[in-house]
Amino acid sequence: MVYITLANGDAYSEEVLSQKQKTYDNVSVPYKRGDIKDRNGSVLATSVKVYNLVLEPKNVLADENIKYKQKTVDALVKYFGVTEEEVNKALEDSESWYKVLKKQIPYDDVKKFQDYEESDAGYGIVGVWFEDGYIRNYPNGDLACHVLGFVTSDNQGLGGLESSYNSTLNGQNGRIYAYFNDDYSLTRTVEPATDGNSIVTTIDTEIQRIVQTKSEEFMDEMGARNISVLVMNPQNCEVLAMYNSHQYDPNNAFDISATKYLYEREEDNYKITDEEYASVTDAMSSEEKDKKLNELWRNFVVSDNFEPGSTYKTFTIAGALEEGVITPDDTFYCDGGQQVADTYIRCHLNTGHGMLTTTQALEQSCNDSLMQIAAKEGRTNFAKYQDLFGFGQRTNIDISGEGSSANLASMIYHENKLNPVELATSSFGQGVTVNMMQIGTAFCSVINGGFYYQPHLVKQVIDADGNVVQNYDKILVRRTISESTSSELRTMLGGVVTSGTGKHAAVEGYSIGGKSGTAEKIPRGNGKYILSFIGFAPVENPKVMLYCLVDEPGSPNPAESAAGTFLFQKIASELLPYMNIDKTGNDAAVEANTTGDEVATPIYNDGQVPASDGVAGTTPTDAQ
Repeated sequence: MVYITLANGDAYSEEVLSQKQKTYDNVSVPYKRGDIKDRNGSVLATSVKVYNLVLEPKNVLADENIKYKQKTVDALVKYFGVTEEEVNKALEDSESWYKVLKKQIPYDDVKKFQDYEESDAGYGIVGVWFEDGYIRNYPNGDLACHVLGFVTSDNQGLGGLESSYNSTLNGQNGRIYAYFNDDYSLTRTVEPATDGNSIVTTIDTEIQRIVQTKSEEFMDEMGARNISVLVMNPQNCEVLAMYNSHQYDPNNAFDISATKYLYEREEDNYKITDEEYASVTDAMSSEEKDKKLNELWRNFVVSDNFEPGSTYKTFTIAGALEEGVITPDDTFYCDGGQQVADTYIRCHLNTGHGMLTTTQALEQSCNDSLMQIAAKEGRTNFAKYQDLFGFGQRTNIDISGEGSSANLASMIYHENKLNPVELATSSFGQGVTVNMMQIGTAFCSVINGGFYYQPHLVKQVIDADGNVVQNYDKILVRRTISESTSSELRTMLGGVVTSGTGKHAAVEGYSIGGKSGTAEKIPRGNGKYILSFIGFAPVENPKVMLYCLVDEPGSPNPAESAAGTFLFQKIASELLPYMNIDKTGNDAAVEANTTGDEVATPIYNDGQVPASDGVAGTTPTDAQ
């Protein structure tokens, strides 16, 4: 007993005494979660300080303070909107030194109370104090919501950068330890919290805003199942903007009303009112609501797979040029299609393009020529460049939502599965399945000299004091093609805009290259298409890559709408001046009625769709 008293007496005394104040011996002090900023320092997500109102019943009801009890109760009712009954209910726990009466109170309300408390009129108020807390705030509302994701009440990130950088953004809680001294006075000891680190992203808020504004205007004009846009710096694969239509506000991510578009699409009723949808959601089970919310939060650019269509021709030609099996001036004859094994596969121009050079085949987006090029390339080389360009693989972008390696590997035909029909259709982007991030990253390597960089969304990690903890530089993964092949492709892709199917992408004064894409969705012949355009500027020294995709455009003739190309032009017209991209003296302007658009047509003759028709990794039933 003597040893215990001498060695640990003070600690045991505090422990015994602390039993008198029960729940108030150990209180968590919350950390501040780090900010998410754009590349220019604008705040995209931050944690705003709020306050929890703490009441000390033991103190309020002490003999020397009881005469001020009602003044304390009245002040709490007046300044914090609580009822007298709620305060008295908390005071029933008369031995407690810690009762949270109200949470997440803004500073302005706290300040008004404190001013009153310090005035002569507020003399005698006792047993009231405030502990810090934080709520996540997204000052730009739904802007870049799929990039950012959101945070739950326990500081766990869901989706986007909030999820993938969760451990970086989170800090460590502190503690308040409270105990009685020998004279039974209450003493608090504070162990401060460690705030989380902030991240500086590659996103440019103004570019993101341009993309969102123009895409929303386009959606209002034409309509579509979905619009997605990706903007990158081709020289290092930094993501400058990433957009999906049908957005949500991360400040209120669980607002089920934002999923109304899903119901309208499923029920083919585009005029449902908010009131009608509210009655629908009231009848939903929690599982049904979760399913709809998860679809709303899903990032199409990273997570969804689709057949790319003719944008894929860029990579077929790049591989064939690099291997030396073709040159830009080699010629191919298009008579409207090819008989491949026992299947006849059409070109998008059924009457045929006639004799075309390789350059013209890309400009006119000739399926027939591409099938001939792929046949010369052979399945071994074709598979080699699929791998080099990263198809069937993770890009390893630093954001949540990308598919697993095994899942993505099943989305292309590997060499052992590249039979004649699969090789032919893959050459022009049907059957092979990709996501936008794969296409965008691979395309950057085509136009930047053949350097495949890992795409990324974060530039820096910064601590709470503003010190740089980590820089993220460009990561070269591999070479895809040589500089000479890249230079040839840039010139050829420039011709697509000046002379081919991409004329609607032209912006007056700028040299632009790119490739249109149309893909007929499974099941074939259903009249549903994905239209896209991937382009860059300037042709001579690419500084920006812009990829626009319109899924099932609302045009009466969606196959002929050139929706992706028009969206590209709409965004690029404002994007290029903002980025200070140099004009090159190109006087080409958008032509109102330009012929030569790539028209999506069924690739098989009626009644001759192969029984195995589908996409890599699925059966036709799965794809439907």
